[in-house]
Order: sequence, then C-alpha cells, then structure tokens
Amino acid sequence: MLTGDNQKTAEAIASQIGIDRVFAEVLPVNKAEIIQQLQQEGHRVAMLGDGINDAPALAVADIGIAMGTGTDIAIESAGITLLSGNLNKLPMTVKIAQATLRTIHQNLFWAFFYNILSIPVAAGILYPSFGIVLNPAIAGIAMAFSSVTVVINALKLKTVQLTEE
Repeated sequence: MLTGDNQKTAEAIASQIGIDRVFAEVLPVNKAEIIQQLQQEGHRVAMLGDGINDAPALAVADIGIAMGTGTDIAIESAGITLLSGNLNKLPMTVKIAQATLRTIHQNLFWAFFYNILSIPVAAGILYPSFGIVLNPAIAGIAMAFSSVTVVINALKLKTVQLTEE
C-alpha cells in the first residue's frame, strides 16, 4: 500500500484488507519511484489514484486504476477507470477483464484453427488427391458460420456472474 496518508491510518486500513507492506506519508513525487523500485524487485504493481499528483505513478504502474470521479489527467494516465468511483466494483472489473481476455484467446484460437483448415481447402489442396473442390458459395457460408461462432462466443460474456465478492 502506497499512500500520502499518515502511517497509523495506512496501517489500520492495510491490516483490514490484508496488505502487509505499507508505504505511508509518501510525497506525490516519490510514488512513481517507489513503484519502479517494487517492479525492479519483481513485483507487479497496481496503482489506484484520483488526483493530478497520482498521474506519474499511475503511468508507471503495471496496472493504473483511476477513479471516475478523479481528475482528467489521472483518468488519462490510467489503463482502467472505475466510472462509479466505487472501490467495491474493482473485483467485478477484474472478473470482467479476465473473462474478456479468455474470450479473446478462444476467438483467436478458433479463427486460427478455422483458417488453417479452410484456406488450403478453398485454395484447392484436396483437388489433386481427392478431386474435391470447394464451391465458392459453400466457402462463403462457412466463413459466415465462423464469424457467427466468434460472435456467439463473445456474447457469452453477458453470462459472466458479476456478483460483488
């Protein structure tokens, strides 16, 4: 935990949420330096901020998270913006991001697999050996089917359980 707040307050909050390392009473100019130090130690660092002073730290963090109620420069510096400004939404945001990334990987795999098989067939690779030629209309239908499959897989994101944990 990295904060400009006083040590006692920071330690109390950190103990409540399970954070064991606390940097308190940190000046805004030192936040980015501490984040870079933690990264050099091999840590992945998430920074949550809302003010102009947080922008450099948000920019160097592995994951910069800005509050939607914060300053424009903080929002621009962060990779993620919690629009509601509600920290309780952070676990849901992470869950959505994980599900989205998983869906992207699935769709890329499907598209790659489909194209590896269908492009050679459409190019006539089976004709010399088996006399099979892919009719252009069937190739078009197959391509549309591939696109529909990707869209349906993406629509599964609507079923992700977003209950707050």
